[in-house]
Amino acid sequence: MQFSMIFEAQLADPTPERERATLADCVEQAVLAEAAGFDRVWAVEHHSLLRYAHLSAPDVFLAYVAARTERIRLGHGVVCLPFGYGHPIRVAERAALLDVLSGGRLDLGAGRGATLQEMAMCGVDPATTYEEVEEALRIISSCWTTEQFEWHGLLDIGPGQVLPRPVQTPHPPLFMACSKAATLRTAADYGIGALVLGFAGAQEIAAMRRVYDEAIAIRTGEKFVSTVRNDHFAALCPTIVADDGDEAFRIGARGQRFFAESILHWYGDGPEPAEDTEHDDNAAALRRGQEAVVAKLHEAHIPVRPSSTGTYNVDHAYGTAARAIEYVQRLAEIGVDEVICLIQMGTVPQHAALETIRQWGDHVIPSFKKTSDFDA
Repeated sequence: MQFSMIFEAQLADPTPERERATLADCVEQAVLAEAAGFDRVWAVEHHSLLRYAHLSAPDVFLAYVAARTERIRLGHGVVCLPFGYGHPIRVAERAALLDVLSGGRLDLGAGRGATLQEMAMCGVDPATTYEEVEEALRIISSCWTTEQFEWHGLLDIGPGQVLPRPVQTPHPPLFMACSKAATLRTAADYGIGALVLGFAGAQEIAAMRRVYDEAIAIRTGEKFVSTVRNDHFAALCPTIVADDGDEAFRIGARGQRFFAESILHWYGDGPEPAEDTEHDDNAAALRRGQEAVVAKLHEAHIPVRPSSTGTYNVDHAYGTAARAIEYVQRLAEIGVDEVICLIQMGTVPQHAALETIRQWGDHVIPSFKKTSDFDA
């Protein structure tokens, strides 16, 4: 099993000064992650999502982390591939350069950039995002492996060469953000790894693992976007860990409540997330939110699924290291290949994030890694 962290650069109280401090905190966490034994860091790409995500140029962030580290892998989790966000050739060039400068440590995850706010700001048509992501993946994998490249599809490109060439051969591993069964089947059909980035918890992750495996079992290979397959299944694990398990749970539930409110605001029509929830019972507030969603679904005679209320689920790795080990064991039994730790949430203080990373390095990761894994 592999272990990673994901960064959104969230901040509850945005000012230019706090924004700079948050980005510096993310770098400090990423550097500590390498020392703690994590395998990878992922960085999101979002645009104009105040409070929710201030990491609009993940390649720059990852390049800076690469210069401060030696071993840890660097993941786009994910880069937005619809053409309005960036031409596929430019994505390929910048990713290849990062792979070269990092000594072959890059992983490239693909996504749509799902909010209407982002799409409107970048001139993206929501109706064409799926086909543009597919074409971009095919362009990127092909131009990395073809000396003289041209393409004629939705885009007309070439002829020409994409330089530099990546270090990894035939190219860096490809992934896709997967939040529902349909995208898991698409990732399997494309022959690329799945990044399951939701709060629903182990029950939903187990169901999504089954969907992915079933799709892999029946695919024909006709839709592969590359000559190499990557069937890696990674799942999100929200976590705050400390010796004081109750305090870790309080900090984690507060951070998750902020995250949930941010998602509801930018992906739906909810209000802006509350900046100060220090004195609230955040776990109770999340449970009330879950109950309200369940009641509305029942009224509309819609089946209640784990994904429907997942944002409000606090059954994660919040608490002591023993609690985190127990939760990761559940993920291991499901067949998760990589646990993506979500630590950097808008209200989580830096000292708690750093302590969580240390606790995972001292106690959680060694419980699932052989000594030889650390020496590799």
